[in-house]
Amino acid sequence: MTSAASELDLGDARCARVGLSRGVVRGAYPERDEKPLSTLDALAERMAAPLRRRLRARGGGARGWKRVPDLVREHASDLAGMSASELAEETAKLRVTLAREGFADLPTARCFGLVRETARRSLGYGHHDVQLMGGWVMLQGQVAEMQTGEGKTLTAALPACTAALAGVPVHVVTVNDYLAARDAETLTPLYAALGLSVGVIVSGMEPAARRAAYACDVTYCTNKEVAFDYLKDRIALAGHPSRRQLDVEALDGGRDRRSELLHRGLHFAIVDEADSVLIDEARTPLIISARKHDSLEEGVYQEAVEAARELRLGEHFTIDASERQVRINAEGAGLLAERLEPKGGLWRGPRRREEFVGQALSALHLFQRDQNYLVAPGPDGKDSVQIIDEYTGRVMPDRSWEQGLHQMIEMKEGVALTGRQDTLARISYQRFFSRYQRLAGMSGTAREVAGELWADYDLAVVTLPTHRPCLRRFVREQVCVTAEEKWAAVVERVAALHAEGRPLLVGTRSVAASEIVAARLEARGIPHWVLNARQDAEEAAIVAAAGQPGRVTVATNMAGRGTDIALAEGVAGRGGLHVLATERHDAGRIDRQLFGRCARQGDPGSCEVVASLEDDLCGVHGGGLTSWGRRVPDAAGEVVRRQALRQAQRRAGRLHARIRRELLKADTQLDTLLAFSGRPD
Repeated sequence: MTSAASELDLGDARCARVGLSRGVVRGAYPERDEKPLSTLDALAERMAAPLRRRLRARGGGARGWKRVPDLVREHASDLAGMSASELAEETAKLRVTLAREGFADLPTARCFGLVRETARRSLGYGHHDVQLMGGWVMLQGQVAEMQTGEGKTLTAALPACTAALAGVPVHVVTVNDYLAARDAETLTPLYAALGLSVGVIVSGMEPAARRAAYACDVTYCTNKEVAFDYLKDRIALAGHPSRRQLDVEALDGGRDRRSELLHRGLHFAIVDEADSVLIDEARTPLIISARKHDSLEEGVYQEAVEAARELRLGEHFTIDASERQVRINAEGAGLLAERLEPKGGLWRGPRRREEFVGQALSALHLFQRDQNYLVAPGPDGKDSVQIIDEYTGRVMPDRSWEQGLHQMIEMKEGVALTGRQDTLARISYQRFFSRYQRLAGMSGTAREVAGELWADYDLAVVTLPTHRPCLRRFVREQVCVTAEEKWAAVVERVAALHAEGRPLLVGTRSVAASEIVAARLEARGIPHWVLNARQDAEEAAIVAAAGQPGRVTVATNMAGRGTDIALAEGVAGRGGLHVLATERHDAGRIDRQLFGRCARQGDPGSCEVVASLEDDLCGVHGGGLTSWGRRVPDAAGEVVRRQALRQAQRRAGRLHARIRRELLKADTQLDTLLAFSGRPD
């Protein structure tokens, strides 16, 4: 079926009606323009920002999101009494109304009621009031903060269906291939019943399959796939040509660049786990590279790593762990000059020499096996270095570090070297997602970064109530002095709760830490299941079974995120699932995400933290309180240690926010320079 959304350009009038008209570049590739504000306009924007954000979050007062359930219920009995053919006729009428009137209250409420009734018939369950509120918030271009377990997957279908019926192509963006495919499959009966097509983008798809998926009314995809496909389009277009220019090219018998495009433009994106995608992952730019093979490279990398091994920490170089930087001092520079300059070539220039060996030092000292990467068989069966996503705990086998770092790590681990990557195009997440004509999101943990979401994406955060009262119980945090004390305390706590028949989810920050816990549980004779980057393919099954009586699941970071942990019969009476975090994360939001795995939808549950002053957080970002906490004994020392951990977390948060600001600034400056040179992004 060909829908109204299949047209590449929505047209000025329709864009205006559905609220997609502000700063939109139309023509061959619809997206929002990035014209910088003048100095006076920028000052006025900053002054008005707090008020605008509050007004946006309130949703326009009495006619805002709090009134949505009542508006939808006005249509409930009417829609419930319709036959299937009558619902189809109503859907056709709403298509016309939404395209003509946009997302006004009355047609939107009518459409939400239609989607809810269709969901009940096609899926067997409909939307509750909080989900209706969340859908309304997202349709208005905001972030809905909904507690974990509130059903965000079904909630996203409300704005997605409404926008798609209005003729607006929709991208539902999530954090991994599994969730994208699962959510699309789950909701396909609903979309099909409304006459809407659904596409899925996962890694490894061919260009033709990607075009077909993006041509659907609603497309489920991951943040990395959708952004990299955009960069590929920007390379193909080489700028912002008009549709007329492309028509002339094709008529003249030249290359028809339109046939190479993957997207139809950037219209409306609904971002799941918005804080993770838009904030946490925004510290790293997205880069498309071409592999460059050079027979001389292997010798250069080997010389760099060998030279780096000769340098001694403190004497020849220092490490700033918080900035993840290596700095070679004068003594180190002198030793490198003496050792490498006679070799000539690359090694003659002091700056290039020190930068290259600095990358080798980073590979040796800052990037750790089973924490930042795995060494595992690749598609060809040979061992390869595979990056671990620090936010999801998942392997990213198709990604590599730039500027020779990946090759240095391969040299360090003794695996076959891949070719160096030359950058073809790059963009930050901040600039990519800001190019959508309308952007919305949902998350369980967004309010801590509400200011940054507003400043970078013009997104207000609306915190919604829970559908049922939250019964989560927090156990007092325990902060040990040493890691050895911590692991002993973790095992004792697991043993005690396991004996009570309660299921446990033990969270760790790295593969290595999960294997330490597993080994100690094995020695204690406690049966357990491990979920880390090595078991990525089985994660959904492992997590789904984590609510069985007495079951102990050890999971890295947020592995299994998005999969519900259903409590087995009798578990609720024992207190429900207990989540035990063995380390604080750099962002408190990620701790909250882990705690959110328990006590969902009115179920009982509890959570606690058992950490130590030797954890990476305190080691990298700790201050005076950390040193004091090691010396103060007994109860007073416990108070100091807890404060030291919170201080380190605040420092990490400030540092990461600064890194994101600097990345956005550098990316914008680079784009300006590339515009002068005529190169894409």
